Amino acid sequence: MTRGELIELVARRLAAAPLHYGHGTDNARDEAAWLVLRGIGLPFDAELSPPVTGAQERRIDRLAERRIREKIPVAYLLKEAWLAGVPFYVDERVIVPRSHIAELFPALKKRLPGSRRILDLCTGSGCLAILAAKAFPAATVDGADISPAALAVARKNVARHRLGRRVRLVRSSLFESLHGRYDLIVSNPPYVAAPAMAALPREYRHEPRLALAGGRDGLELVARIVEQAAAHLGPGGALVCEVGESHPAARRRFRALALQWPKPEVFVYAPRASR
Repeated sequence: MTRGELIELVARRLAAAPLHYGHGTDNARDEAAWLVLRGIGLPFDAELSPPVTGAQERRIDRLAERRIREKIPVAYLLKEAWLAGVPFYVDERVIVPRSHIAELFPALKKRLPGSRRILDLCTGSGCLAILAAKAFPAATVDGADISPAALAVARKNVARHRLGRRVRLVRSSLFESLHGRYDLIVSNPPYVAAPAMAALPREYRHEPRLALAGGRDGLELVARIVEQAAAHLGPGGALVCEVGESHPAARRRFRALALQWPKPEVFVYAPRASR
């Protein structure tokens, strides 16, 4: 059996199963390609015509069976996720990286080219802190999270990307243990509203509830971040915050603020006090 044939076989198995996508892919074919190619240690652009070995076929069969039977996201099965083309180690101590903020760093670099201090609040796996450090090579970045388990994963990623001199990880309940002001704050906090939490597919229940649950309307922590942001931003600084499907509630709740929405799920807040 060739690599391509194995991908098609796995894709048919996944398509026939009651699965939910959203942790890096949105369909069975792409998920099968990810599972097969990365499951046998190949790049995504590998040739598909070479045959797979018996051991490789058995490994993929086991992984596909767990994906179907246990509804485990592929990222957790492979201990790897990709965001903005960058690989990150992940396991069930952190949510699978998928923040829309990752796509905004080129625009943020143009908007705030002189940024020297950056904060990734609710850093989780450290993915946004690392992407920020790559986008702003002259900046130092703090990655803050309340979860010691998440910070342990973030440390693995900071070491993997050799950014230990520029990315500092801090255990903090939002801004509580942070000092000084930042030129840019990015945050992908818990924002899933209570009704949506109750209806989450099984795949999302493998992720830490602490990193998802955002209270009644999804904005419990978001509101605290917005309220406290001005005190932690330097002149001209901005907060970039993701709110996902809670964005209609955010637009209503923060309608008095001059928020910008570069993406439907992400707003930018530049409080007057920090200009």
